Amino acid sequence: MGVVDRDTTIVECMAKKSLEHEGHPDHRALAGGSARAGVFGFSDGLVSNVSLIIGFAAGGVDASVVRLAGIAAAVAGAASMAAGEWVSISAQNELVEREMALELRELKIHPEAETSELAAMYRQHGMSREQAAASAREVMRDPERAVIVHAREEFGLDAGNLPNPFQIGLISLITFLAGAMLPVLPWIFASGSAAKYSSVIVAIIAASIAGYVIGQQAERSKISSAARQVAIMLLAVGVTYIIGRLVGVTIN
Repeated sequence: MGVVDRDTTIVECMAKKSLEHEGHPDHRALAGGSARAGVFGFSDGLVSNVSLIIGFAAGGVDASVVRLAGIAAAVAGAASMAAGEWVSISAQNELVEREMALELRELKIHPEAETSELAAMYRQHGMSREQAAASAREVMRDPERAVIVHAREEFGLDAGNLPNPFQIGLISLITFLAGAMLPVLPWIFASGSAAKYSSVIVAIIAASIAGYVIGQQAERSKISSAARQVAIMLLAVGVTYIIGRLVGVTIN
């Protein structure tokens, strides 16, 4: 029995990629970027808008102004974040596609050199010289398949699992809007100090829950993660409150 028949090749492992999540239910699919977009969108919306709201409130403006500013900032911030994510993800995917095209051209022009290069990479992963050479030759039989392996080994690119720019943009839009609107809610039903303190309390609760979930998903201290989120939020609120007071006094 040959080396390739005796051991599972890299290509065969890649062919089983779709079954990996089923075989390891404890692992989470993170490569698409949805989790990052959701967490970042919610946290950014919450922190930025509660800070803005408290800054306006500290300036002594009317509750209707605070409410309008909060809603406008939530909508504008969500749209901006969604657009930014869409543009950045689209540009990233285009760069990956370009690198893949260049790599495919190199595979077709210099197959021997690329085969040797791939075998060297496999030896770095612990394969024997014979096994690495056999696996590299097996991969290089199909250039379309080989370019995927080369891109992953050389550049860390996973061309088969690129993030969807529309999906990431939509997730960012929804989560940012959700986080940003929470501290606005008290100003819809109240005004003055009651609304101001309620906004901060709502933001503290939301930041705590977000941090707790992050800690749980990352299997780290949930209390520490929640405390970190709250501390970041309170720091931002404290800075904008001071600025609001100073600017409000100056204007008045």
